[in-house]
Amino acid sequence: MSDHGLELARQKMTTAGVAPAAVETFTRFYRLLESGASGLVREADVDPLPRLPRAADLTVSDDDAAAALAQTAIIKLNGGLGTSMGMDKAKSLLPVRRAEDGADLTFLDVIVGQVRAARAATGARLPLVLMNSFRTQADTLALLDGYADLPVDGLPVDFLQNREPKLTADTLEPVTWPADPDLEWCPPGHGDLYPALHAAGIVRALLDAGFRYASVSNSDNLGAAPDARIAGWFAASGAPYAAEMCLKTPADVKGGQLVVRKSDGRIVQRETAQTHPDDLDVSLDPERHRYFHTNNLWFDLEALAAELDRTGGVLELPLIRNAKTVDPSDASSTPVIQIESAMGAAVAVFEGATAIEVGRERFLPVKTTSDLLVLRSDVYDLTDDFRVVAQVPAPLVRLSGAYKTVAGFDARFPDGPPSLAGATGLTVEGDWTFGPGVVVEGDAALPDEGAEAQVPDGARVTAEGVVTP
Repeated sequence: MSDHGLELARQKMTTAGVAPAAVETFTRFYRLLESGASGLVREADVDPLPRLPRAADLTVSDDDAAAALAQTAIIKLNGGLGTSMGMDKAKSLLPVRRAEDGADLTFLDVIVGQVRAARAATGARLPLVLMNSFRTQADTLALLDGYADLPVDGLPVDFLQNREPKLTADTLEPVTWPADPDLEWCPPGHGDLYPALHAAGIVRALLDAGFRYASVSNSDNLGAAPDARIAGWFAASGAPYAAEMCLKTPADVKGGQLVVRKSDGRIVQRETAQTHPDDLDVSLDPERHRYFHTNNLWFDLEALAAELDRTGGVLELPLIRNAKTVDPSDASSTPVIQIESAMGAAVAVFEGATAIEVGRERFLPVKTTSDLLVLRSDVYDLTDDFRVVAQVPAPLVRLSGAYKTVAGFDARFPDGPPSLAGATGLTVEGDWTFGPGVVVEGDAALPDEGAEAQVPDGARVTAEGVVTP
């Protein structure tokens, strides 16, 4: 039955024009899936990552830092649609800050600003290359058309990630969903970076243009700005690959981590989806596992090119088996399996891979509207070089389901975010609309009033609720 399912899936991908390397990568994972592989990394089989060198302690000369950045390209993963926040276009086109002239700045505007500022400060060519999906490419390129100085040396500004069929959970055959055929497909996870780079010839193009290193990160993480000192450290390390790691806080309950495999001493990545339920608590224990993965990576392009050429773009990454429904918004729709992989799992592929501890300023992802509220607020300032800098420690914000979509969120903050600079936390239950000039103080909370409620203009929100002016 599964042989038939694999053949149907391969035919579907080939007919849709999916790159051969992606088809072969899918085939490898399919065979792992049918063999019963879960991709789980059990706690008993690993040791914690040892203490890492800290970026804050680096002693890299200005000349070495500039020389390394001059050989570095910036790659951003930009295939996400922000569907979890009710979006149907590139998440990176969501406004996140406001410029001094009052114009809205999207994730991409800020990223381009960071790259241009780094170019101006160091003289580096610093190409920016986006990994788009079929659904994000057109809108993204339309925005980038406004930055005529962005392309470098004839290099492309983007390449396309692949897609693969969702598989019915009982037969492992490609699912059919006539109500919306687009839902029959899913992205292969960040691990698709490697077959996508291979298919597009991006690594070879960068090497031919004189670049040696690549800094890779997600487009929704504005903390991952070009960094000459980390580039200098990576170049001096001689490592083929490096991952940026952060110390855990109580808020860090998701995301990947690096661990040391006991069987061979290799560093491997463990995603949340690869963690057995019985191991979840200990995996989150900051006393045992100090670090979490930022998904900011560094590559020696020569080492990456050699591995892509050797494998035809089919890196031997661990399987992530993701159980879903074909329509994510309908829990009663057909159960499916999505085959995924993590780009950070390549740490086990490259002999001599390493990692570095970076400050929290390198990790500012927006996964929910709660994250978006903090990023848009006065907790952060946007500097002249387009870095998003915290003015105070970021509060922990929890918004109710009424705010889940961007449309619902914006409707409830029509005059912009409240001041959060004096807050340590904000929990909003129910459905509250905020007037202008609202100030949140301390560990604040708003209860569910059972109906729509209003935070008046200029009010304070505290642990006791709304304090009117």
